[in-house]
Amino acid sequence: MADVNINATIRKEFGKGASRRLRREEKIPAVIYGHGSDPVHVELPSYDMMMALKTPNVLIHLDVDGDKQLVIPKAVQREAIRQFLVHVDLLVVKQGEKVQVEVPIHIEGELAPGQNLLEHVYNSLPVEAEATHIPESVTVSVEGLGAGDSILAKDVKLPGNTTLAIDGEETVIQVLAAQAEEPAAEGAEGEAEGAE
Repeated sequence: MADVNINATIRKEFGKGASRRLRREEKIPAVIYGHGSDPVHVELPSYDMMMALKTPNVLIHLDVDGDKQLVIPKAVQREAIRQFLVHVDLLVVKQGEKVQVEVPIHIEGELAPGQNLLEHVYNSLPVEAEATHIPESVTVSVEGLGAGDSILAKDVKLPGNTTLAIDGEETVIQVLAAQAEEPAAEGAEGEAEGAE
């Protein structure tokens, strides 16, 4: 799991105008919350935060004006078109504490020969893990699976100290038979031509 160090500053201005000014200065507004403490409004360097968020469930060592805290991103808002960061919610965590996160699922292997489609019921798996040891991803093998086969949540191998946060009987991946398109009825084509 990746650890990142980021410096933050307490925010003194609030509202849309203040947030826009921050973004022009290549900073983003964020809120730190958790452990029963009052939310703390901060500003973060936009580039550093964007790079940190390239790693799912990144553990951030945040220095807020000299006060050091461990946090993980809980909610990230991005601009719809250009995808730049708009706002981030950060959750305070402590070493040894368990947190619930979603871990990306990586697929490996080849399906059985045939016209089969792989359906991802879940793209990421909800798990509970120690805050300082969150897995970056889980790997699922689809080697040799054919139409009608599926992989359940309980079948996914998880690293130690990580448990499922969903029912083990939930389908995570399933293999579907590809549907062949039915040729259009010849009579219908003739009628369409006659209508023209």
